[in-house]
Amino acid sequence: MKAYKNYNKQDIQLLAILLFILVFIAGCASTKYIEDHQAIVKKVEIDSIDKAYKEAAYLYVQKDIKPIEGFGIGVGIYNIFNTKDGKYRKTNIKPLGNPPPILDSTLVEISRAQIEKFLKSKGFFNAEVKSDIQVRKKKAKLTFTAKTGKPFMVNELTNDIADEAVKSLYLSSKDKFSRLHVGMQYDEDSLSYEREEIYQLMRKNGYYDFVRPYVKFSPDSNQNNNKVKVKLIIDNPIDSTDKHKVYTIGETNIIIAPNTDGFTDSITLNKRIFNRIRFTDLSGKFRRNPITRYDFIRPGERYNIENEQLTYDRLYQLNIFKNVKIDYLKNKDTASVIDPVILLTPQKRMSNRIEGEIPFNNATVGFTLSNTYIDNNFLKGGEKFQFQVKGGLQSRFSNIGSVFSDIYQRDFSVGASLTVPRLMVPFRIPIMGKNGIPYTTFSSSYLYALQKDITIRRIFINSITYDWVETKSKMHSFTPLNFEYRFGSVLMDILDENNEQAVLNNFFNLLLLDRKNVTLGMKYAYSLNADKLLQNTSFIYFRGNIDIAGNLLQGISSLTGKKHSAANGNEGKILGLPYNQYVRPEIDIRWYKSLGAESQLVTRINGGIGHAYGNSVAIPYEKMFYAGGSSGVRAWQARTLGPGNYNRATISTQEARAAAFGFDQIGQMRIEANLEYRFPLARRFFGGKLNGATFLDAGNIWNIGSSSSTQTETYFRFDKLGEQIALGTGLGFRYDVQFFVFRFDVGLKLKDPQFVGDEQWVIGKFINGGKAFKANYLTTHSPDRYRFLQYNFGIGMPF
Repeated sequence: MKAYKNYNKQDIQLLAILLFILVFIAGCASTKYIEDHQAIVKKVEIDSIDKAYKEAAYLYVQKDIKPIEGFGIGVGIYNIFNTKDGKYRKTNIKPLGNPPPILDSTLVEISRAQIEKFLKSKGFFNAEVKSDIQVRKKKAKLTFTAKTGKPFMVNELTNDIADEAVKSLYLSSKDKFSRLHVGMQYDEDSLSYEREEIYQLMRKNGYYDFVRPYVKFSPDSNQNNNKVKVKLIIDNPIDSTDKHKVYTIGETNIIIAPNTDGFTDSITLNKRIFNRIRFTDLSGKFRRNPITRYDFIRPGERYNIENEQLTYDRLYQLNIFKNVKIDYLKNKDTASVIDPVILLTPQKRMSNRIEGEIPFNNATVGFTLSNTYIDNNFLKGGEKFQFQVKGGLQSRFSNIGSVFSDIYQRDFSVGASLTVPRLMVPFRIPIMGKNGIPYTTFSSSYLYALQKDITIRRIFINSITYDWVETKSKMHSFTPLNFEYRFGSVLMDILDENNEQAVLNNFFNLLLLDRKNVTLGMKYAYSLNADKLLQNTSFIYFRGNIDIAGNLLQGISSLTGKKHSAANGNEGKILGLPYNQYVRPEIDIRWYKSLGAESQLVTRINGGIGHAYGNSVAIPYEKMFYAGGSSGVRAWQARTLGPGNYNRATISTQEARAAAFGFDQIGQMRIEANLEYRFPLARRFFGGKLNGATFLDAGNIWNIGSSSSTQTETYFRFDKLGEQIALGTGLGFRYDVQFFVFRFDVGLKLKDPQFVGDEQWVIGKFINGGKAFKANYLTTHSPDRYRFLQYNFGIGMPF
């Protein structure tokens, strides 16, 4: 353990840098591993093609001869594991990294032909593409040169639709979706789009038997002046004199398998039919209404493929069935009626999950352990009951003793929740679920938190929350009742009077920790485009939420005719307990910009403010903001940045600083901004993909309003904003294994607002004189050590 304590972290940093350089050099030196007659493709150009088509044409270049994106790290990884005796292995190839793009004339010809075919599909019927290969020092450059000629334009649109009902439906609906019009450039993608829209139109309007091959297009380009006629053909059913038939929904059978193994050969259906739906539960573990509520294939209505897909989506979303299958039987008595059969196979109902986490950085280490019991069908209606016990601790590295000799924080919580798949309100509302299942969640939890030598906090929280989806991209969450009871914190008594006063002056809200109080309020949150967060597209994401408390209690209290104001020493109470009154809005705005197949630029602004008024002079401790951490300004450990220009040297003794670590750096307002560029590194990396990121973070927290604080540097001042903003940059890696993304970021401090003037630009000290700077810092801030680099581990993207 002593060896671990004395280990030089600079050596670790140097080793990491050298490893990065080694992999980078290995990627750049690929030409030495290939045969003398081979070459590596370093550049591909597509010439003489309009800019509008060049990017799409590049996609038809075979990926095995495309230059590697990023910094070649993926090739470097491949070279390390797949070379032997100075050459690439031909057997026993390890699936790590990306193989270099070795020139292959066959793939070049395939690419040329595909690009030519693509151009013809875009109306350049006379297009010719030639390829040119230039090799120098085992490095190849590919050039595809096109002679497109003039594009063919559509000068006439006709149709041949045998079924008059189908023709009438198409002609009355085409303006809503059609991209075809006279004067447009011929485009096969537009024809394919039209075919798909016609198929969907038919299937939405009762044509259950309608299939895509019925729709055809016949272009005629045997004209002068680059003109083409396009005829739409919709055939009648094959081998039948009948026209296309419209079907209505008849009697529905919903059948649930007896267990997770599925259905047996013998099924006895329920004799009872209600509202033309026969519900047969062979397992005996489900109630009828919660299941039929999300069956949108309604008897008596026309067949509609959208209702079928909607039923699939919602029954799966209930998370109680592992398999959903919808079939249709044609009614024997009525030719135009189909009877749906919905077969449901239940999934395992109960589960118990044990999870562990090790929050680690170069200043602290800890662990969190939780046990979560889940019942996904608690009341036989898709209700989810969850019970969780969670505990953890955090320790700071010290020069003596074991790793956990300086445990400064202990947390324990126990909670239960019941989520019902509908909105439980005392009034009638239309059935929701077109865009997602609405939920009502009842939750209750108890939190115990010990901060060594400072305080013990105990909180009992109860809430009711409604979640619903307005559209696929718009989500709402409303908590009309949020009740919090604080038992009163136990303040430790190890700080001497001077240091205790220094901390309390800086954070006057800590004065409220040693008493009981209640919070009764409500919350609301709205998010836009959360469904697109895992897509590499361009969009704007927004999330806003607001937490309001105390107004109802103040209104009840005012019925007595008394006006209460804590600022004037006239604090109101309910049942003998003071209540909190505050408002706390917060917003998160992001712009995601796609830069190609796997590259993306993300900008983000996150801000929030908490303001106490009326019956309170400070918001509760748990509602305060902190800065730093793996999803904020990543060059700082969480709760070690700010507020404002705050410097922990204000606390004069080592014991007091150790006691307040992670506890004193909170504020009533936060502003953070992030800029991150994400790019691919290796398509194959231990069964997943390795991506990289570079980032620039800025932000801080502040106190606001007036108080008894003497630490004016912690307060927000617009004219001092430039001096109070922290800046950090860094590099990151994302290991994507499809369902999880493991993240590792290294943040580097650029500008630290705890210092004054030019001293804030600590990047200069990192480059030159860092050792002396860190030694001086330890002298004035012990036991805090200054760290230019901050390591962050996490699961999932930071934002």
